[in-house]
Amino acid sequence: MISILGANSVSGDYEVSNSVRFDKGSSPDLTRTFSNNSNKKTWTWSGWFKNCIGANEVNLLRYSPDDNTIDNIVISSSGNIQFQIRRAPTNHAYLNTNQVLRDPSAWYHLVVVLDTTQSTDSNRVKFYLNGNQITSFANSIYPDQNHEGAINSNVEHTICKFRETGGAGTRYGDFHLAENHFIDGTAKSPTDFGEFDDNGVWIPKEYTGSYGSNGYYLEFKQTGTSANSSGIGADTSGNDNHFTPTNLAATDITEDTCTNNFATLNSIDGSLGSATLAEGNTDFTGANGSAGRSISTIGVTQGKWYAEFKIKNTHKSRIGIIDEVGYARNNADNDGVDYDTPNGIIYTYLNGTDNDTGDNSSSSGVDVTNPSADDILGVALDADNEKVRFFLNGNALTSDGDGFTPLQRTGQGLFKFFHVRDGSGSGDDEPNIICNFGNPPYSISSGNTDGKYGNFEYAPPSGYYALCTKRLAEFG
Repeated sequence: MISILGANSVSGDYEVSNSVRFDKGSSPDLTRTFSNNSNKKTWTWSGWFKNCIGANEVNLLRYSPDDNTIDNIVISSSGNIQFQIRRAPTNHAYLNTNQVLRDPSAWYHLVVVLDTTQSTDSNRVKFYLNGNQITSFANSIYPDQNHEGAINSNVEHTICKFRETGGAGTRYGDFHLAENHFIDGTAKSPTDFGEFDDNGVWIPKEYTGSYGSNGYYLEFKQTGTSANSSGIGADTSGNDNHFTPTNLAATDITEDTCTNNFATLNSIDGSLGSATLAEGNTDFTGANGSAGRSISTIGVTQGKWYAEFKIKNTHKSRIGIIDEVGYARNNADNDGVDYDTPNGIIYTYLNGTDNDTGDNSSSSGVDVTNPSADDILGVALDADNEKVRFFLNGNALTSDGDGFTPLQRTGQGLFKFFHVRDGSGSGDDEPNIICNFGNPPYSISSGNTDGKYGNFEYAPPSGYYALCTKRLAEFG
């Protein structure tokens, strides 16, 4: 499956600069216990999120000390949006949408409004997705009039973590979260947080209202690990309702947001096979003895683009560029140009076979430099001239003419993707490659932008850019 871009990738005058990346393998969470009980009948939650993996639970806000006591806003593992107030065996509220969210490249905006003072039951809980109210539900149990839940009281509230004492136990999700507001005591409209641009795309706007005593605004601009104004969970509403981060670090604060959507790997790629993705779909791990592959969530037909790939081990894998025809034709086999990580060879392929096409190449590829663990491979794609260059730890491996000629399928205007591939066979260990399209999940020692955006270990070649929607609007 080819994904050319997620929803809500166009921005207006209001910019969201940061998000937090939750990686379930790290058991991360943000928690806060409010100092007082406030309005448990009326509140508004608003946030932008990017759901990384299809079979994934996204906990946006939850109170759940055990299996029998649950108040939550969650995206289920099936992709449904859910709101629940449960005191077993009774669901005092349970809404489960028919609509599902399964695009790992898209930023979504969700507003959940609770107002149990309303006389009409369907007005007591409202969902708005990208500015539009959701009215189709697989389950719709509305709370009784004036019912009080636990959200907005002095109990522990969690983001990302599902804390339960039985059943499935404690678990976590893979997602990004940005521009997160909680309004205590007021039922707000989605237009308080967003608006439609001239193209009909829902985009964020600055919230200018009040928050109430337990309200908060999480911008994720800080990188500290304490519950204060310098922490990852800093509340900038003025209330100082800071959240405590656990198993989150500075590298989990990213530039990937609803106003500048960065490429990641595609978790719903049909060729992924037994390989797994983590760290917001930037960390690729192959499976022992089987092949798998993933492509970038953004494909391009023009422009010049740069990405880095940290080679965590030198087990059999390949990194490079593939076009949409080669992807569809060969499925798990590459059709493009590759850097072979164990052998330090650049291969070019057409129709699944090696081709003698690049300058100084042979049928077995161009012999360059063998990598070591933790080396960084830079890949510079010139989609205008159908060329690619590789850089190992900042040093160019090829001249401008090497490789990429096989992707010249005349007049077709093909999309081209960055890709990683597991080439392990029987007895080979799992390759591990960490991808950086400008949003690295690891520490960068030097720090280089593309002139404005992204964070790279080595400076991109002049005129090459991070694969994000801001740069696509300029050069794509």
